[in-house]
Amino acid sequence: MTKPTRQIFNILAIGQGGRLQYEAVLLAASLKAADPDFAGKLYIAEPQPGPRWRDDPRITDTATRALLQSLGAEFVPFTNTHFGSDYPYGNKIEALAALPDAPFLFLDTDTLILDSFDKVAFDFAKPAASMRREGTWPVMELYGPSYAEIWSSLYNRFGLDYETSLDLTQTAEYWQRHLYFNAGWFFGQSPQEFGKRFLEYANEIKQNRPKPLVCQELNPWLDQIALPLVIHALGGGRPGPALAGLDGDVTCHYRTLPLLYAREGDRVVQVLEQVASPNAIKKVIKDYEPFRKMIYQGKGADVRALFDRENLPRREQMIRNTIKREGLWLR
Repeated sequence: MTKPTRQIFNILAIGQGGRLQYEAVLLAASLKAADPDFAGKLYIAEPQPGPRWRDDPRITDTATRALLQSLGAEFVPFTNTHFGSDYPYGNKIEALAALPDAPFLFLDTDTLILDSFDKVAFDFAKPAASMRREGTWPVMELYGPSYAEIWSSLYNRFGLDYETSLDLTQTAEYWQRHLYFNAGWFFGQSPQEFGKRFLEYANEIKQNRPKPLVCQELNPWLDQIALPLVIHALGGGRPGPALAGLDGDVTCHYRTLPLLYAREGDRVVQVLEQVASPNAIKKVIKDYEPFRKMIYQGKGADVRALFDRENLPRREQMIRNTIKREGLWLR
C-alpha cells in the first residue's frame, strides 16, 4: 500500500549563544531521532551583531555549530532592526522574514520532539498557537479596565472583529474567553506575511498602546499580546483536535529542565535522556551547568521525586517555589 504523502513544512527556532544553543542541540537531536523522515528543514535563525545588541548574540562555539549542522540544522542569519537585547523575545518576530516563503512551524528551542510530525494534521492556511498557558496577561487592576475593554481595544486598533475571537463557552470576564496563546509554538502558511503582520502589530502596541493598556506591563508579554491578533487576522484561531500532538504526544515545550523533570510524563524524560546520551552530544551540552547537573549528575531525578505527577500543584509558580526551596532550580 502506498504511504500517504507527508506534509512539507519548515521548522524555525532561534539560535543564540548561551542557554539557547544547548537547547537547540536537544531540539535538533530529538527531531532527528523521533522523525528521521521529516520532509522539511530545521532552520536555526541567528541574530547578527548590531546596534540592537550589547554583545555578540551569535553561537560562537564551533563545536556547537558543527554539531547542529551534523544533526540536520541549517543556520540562517537575520538582523534585528526593531528588537534586540532589550526584548529578545522579539527574535521570533523578526526572524520570520529570513525564512523561505513556505509553510512553517515556529518552536521555542526548549522543545523536545517525541514522535513523527505525520501524526499532526496541520492546516497551514488557518494558523494557530499553543494553548499551554496561564492567564499571565492582562493583569486586572481594581477599578481598571476589564478584560473585554482591554482586548476589544486591541482588535479595534487593527480593524479586527473582536466578537468572533471569543470563546463563548467561557463566562464573561474570565481570561480564557479571550484568544490568548503561549508563543512557544505557532504556525502559518507564509512566514513573510505572518512576520510582517506580527512586527506591525507588536510595534504599534509598544509605541502607541490603546488607552485601556496604559497601566499594563508589556515586557515580556508583547509577543503573546500581538500573537492572537495576528492569528485571528490571518483566519486562524484556537487549535483543534487535529493538532493535539503539539504539547502532547509529538512535542513537549518543557521551558526548563527542572520543570520537565517535575511535571512531564515518563516518555518525555526517556526521550530527553536518550537523545542526550551520545558522546558527541554530551560533550557539547555538559558545558551548560543546568544540563550537566540535571541530566548527567542526577539532579533531575531528585526534582522528579518531589512531585506526584497525578496531583501536581495547580499553578506553575508553586512548582517552581518547591524546587527552589530544595536548591534544585537550575537555569
